[in-house]
Amino acid sequence: MKNWQYLLLKLSEECNEVGQMASKNMHFGREECQFAEGESNRERLHGELNDILAVIELLNEETGFDFKPDPDKIARKKAKVKHYREYSRSLGLVEDDE
Repeated sequence: MKNWQYLLLKLSEECNEVGQMASKNMHFGREECQFAEGESNRERLHGELNDILAVIELLNEETGFDFKPDPDKIARKKAKVKHYREYSRSLGLVEDDE
């Protein structure tokens, strides 16, 4: 396996861990702690997101991946998510936070 493949594998693993922590936040709540003195689910999710950013930095530094956030694409995605959230609200499936 080449280094770039290894780093992409790590990125894939970290993305899966973000998905798992997002599910735990939804299932058990943001402030629930798995261990008595441990981090909250929110803090653990933040940690997993930082892990993704670390692997992206390694890809950029070591493989010429050259990823830079694209503000226009980000804005379009946010607009799309908000559009479909409003549709879900109209169906009674999403409500405002308390």
